[in-house]
Amino acid sequence: MFHIADPKDIKAGKYTDVYFTRTMEVLKAKKADKWVRAEFIAKRFPEDYNWGVLAGIEEVVYLIKDLPIKVRAMKEGTIFRAYEPVMEIEGMYTQFGLYETSILGLLCQASGVATKAARCKKAAEDRRVISFGARRIHPAIAPMVERNAFIGGCDGVAVVKDAEMIHEEPSGTMPHALILLIGDTVEATKAFDEVIDPKVKRVSLIDTFNDEKVEAIRVAEALGKKLFAIRLDTPSSRRGDFQKIIEEIRWELNLRGFGHVKIYVSGGLDEKRILSLNPVVDAYGVGTSITNARSIDLAMDIIEIEGKPLAKRGKMSGSKSVLRCSKCFQDRLVPYQPRKNSSSRGLNRCSCGGRYQEMLLPLIQNQRVLQDLPTPQAIRKYVLQQLPHFDL
Repeated sequence: MFHIADPKDIKAGKYTDVYFTRTMEVLKAKKADKWVRAEFIAKRFPEDYNWGVLAGIEEVVYLIKDLPIKVRAMKEGTIFRAYEPVMEIEGMYTQFGLYETSILGLLCQASGVATKAARCKKAAEDRRVISFGARRIHPAIAPMVERNAFIGGCDGVAVVKDAEMIHEEPSGTMPHALILLIGDTVEATKAFDEVIDPKVKRVSLIDTFNDEKVEAIRVAEALGKKLFAIRLDTPSSRRGDFQKIIEEIRWELNLRGFGHVKIYVSGGLDEKRILSLNPVVDAYGVGTSITNARSIDLAMDIIEIEGKPLAKRGKMSGSKSVLRCSKCFQDRLVPYQPRKNSSSRGLNRCSCGGRYQEMLLPLIQNQRVLQDLPTPQAIRKYVLQQLPHFDL
């Protein structure tokens, strides 16, 4: 059997830390349950990032939509900063406390993947970035990981079923296995060309047997205009000065009239490596750094009990609003005042002239989902619209 959770058990609140189940026993036995507000924030980000991409909201909605609670949340795909609440839950504690572990698991890992994908896409600028890392994770969570890689900014995903679930065509080239079994890079590329649907772009992997420059010239001469790109997946132990190798390949291809052939690179890439290779590379296949991205360390904390601000040490009590300027994208964190608009507090305008917008919006109330959940394509577009306003 596969070591995976049953979705019914997740919905039933069985995937929870044991101290929550014991807390429920105590509260019920002592009749001490209370109405609370709890918020979800990250105090810091991995690797000194300045921001994160919120992801996992759709799954959280599926988990808690039938509970008698109120939820405000940022839209999935929102880029957020440290100490900004991304979600707030309001209700009797015993109605949702058991779900803290699962909610955090859904948000933290999804946001970590989406954030790393967004950073890689920002580094790549207008170059394509494809998610190649499903082989580095348990297949049961591959759809979640590749969905969040896509919404974070990746232009495509490699796994057939994952692509199907987000209504995209899978992206990929050819493996070393095909070239090894055929016995020659050119012959394998020609076989691919003869068999595979013409709508699939011809991208030849050129580092299996011989010098990459020599193989690039050979496949370009063999396929001519049909060759769309070459790909280098050269192991780090054999790369030497990788950028120089790619520069040589580009020079030799251009010299022979193959300037149309693009250069793809994969293997051991992250946003820093992408930035260094941009001058000589047209597209990237990114695997481990996205699929094994560090989680965003969100925490759930009670901030109000029975309508009164109260929080543990190190946390700011009280419900909050995150106001973002629509022009300069700077944020303000202020006390939440329902039924009062920002103009009544003099906060509707930023000093730059832009208008502040509330980022925490009503999401669930009275067991009803109040917003239409966007498609992965719409979330990805939203992320890409925000990225120019945030630095790596």
